[in-house]
Amino acid sequence: MTTATEQDVIDLLLAQHNQIKTMFAEVAAARGERRRELFNDLVRLLAVHEAAEEQVVHPAARSKAGDEVVEARLHEEDEAKHALSDLYDLGVDHPEFDTRLAALEKAVVDHATHEEQEEFLRLRQETSPERLRRMAGAVRAAEAITC
Repeated sequence: MTTATEQDVIDLLLAQHNQIKTMFAEVAAARGERRRELFNDLVRLLAVHEAAEEQVVHPAARSKAGDEVVEARLHEEDEAKHALSDLYDLGVDHPEFDTRLAALEKAVVDHATHEEQEEFLRLRQETSPERLRRMAGAVRAAEAITC
């Protein structure tokens, strides 16, 4: 088990990606008020996660993976934010919610895969373990401020 002070930014974000995937499944399976609560939790987690990545990870990744890779991830995040906002406005009881939730889930999972393969891999290869641990602290701080 890795403690918070030992966990690096890549491990932290991979754990969050897994949590997000789990939450999508929980929202899809739930009904009624529980579904609404879970969806609101998912919205908050996605917002906080992406804000922290934008503040801490993407700037560091520019020098390692390149502007083109980071710009593509930012574009994906922007599209997902709009889809999430539309889904939120639609509401969990709308007949199209399940279809749109599934589409959003696919887009978010694809985005996470791109980050893991293009940004995280390069960061892990080209950044010192100490810097990656400090970045994890910066992500936690950014998330605390965003909450």
